[in-house]
Amino acid sequence: MSRTQNSIGVVIPTYNRAHTLSRALDSTMAQTRAPKEVLVVDDGSTDNTKELLSNYPQVRLLSQENKGVSAARNSGIKDLNTEWIALLDSDDAWAPEKLDAQIHTLKKNNKWRICHTNEIWVRRGKRVNQMNKHAKYGGKIFEQCLPLCCISPSSVLLHYTLFEDYGYFDEGLPACEDYDFWLRLTQKEEVCFINRALTIKY
Repeated sequence: MSRTQNSIGVVIPTYNRAHTLSRALDSTMAQTRAPKEVLVVDDGSTDNTKELLSNYPQVRLLSQENKGVSAARNSGIKDLNTEWIALLDSDDAWAPEKLDAQIHTLKKNNKWRICHTNEIWVRRGKRVNQMNKHAKYGGKIFEQCLPLCCISPSSVLLHYTLFEDYGYFDEGLPACEDYDFWLRLTQKEEVCFINRALTIKY
C-alpha cells in the first residue's frame, strides 16, 4: 500500500494515564498542520482511558495487553501507513505549529529522515530550566548522544523507512529504550534540529 507524501501519523502509547491523555490529544487536535491519523495504543490500562477516548471520535484506538512502552510504540508504528511518524507520550504535549514546522523544514532537504525540536520542561505546574548538559543539537550528533539521551520521543518526526533500516524499539529493555534507538540511528543518520520550544514535557 502506498504512503501519501508528507502524510503524518501520530502514535500515543498510554498506560493508566487518562488524567493526562486529554492534554496530549488536545495538542494534536490543535495542530496547524493536521496529522492524517492519530492512534492511541492502550497498553492494558485499567483506568477510564477507553471512556475518555469516546470524546475523540477522530482518534483511533489500538488496545493490547500490558507489554510496556516499547511494545506499544512498535504496535502503533507498524499499524500506521503514513510517510512520517510522530511520537507523543501521553503526559506530554505539542505547541500548535510543531508538526507544520517540522514538515516545512524537512521538505527543504530530503537528506533528513529524523527531525526533533527543542522543548519546554514543566514540573508541578511551573516551567523549569534545563541544565547545559541537556542542550539539543542537530547534524551528526552520535558523540553528543553517548553520555546521555539527548532526543525526546515526544519531539521527533521520523520517516517510516528508518524502522526498516534500524529496527524498532527494543521490547526487552525495561528503561532507556529510546536512548538505545537514538544511538542506532545517530551512528549513521544526520539529525534535523529545530531550535524552537515546540514540545512541552511534563
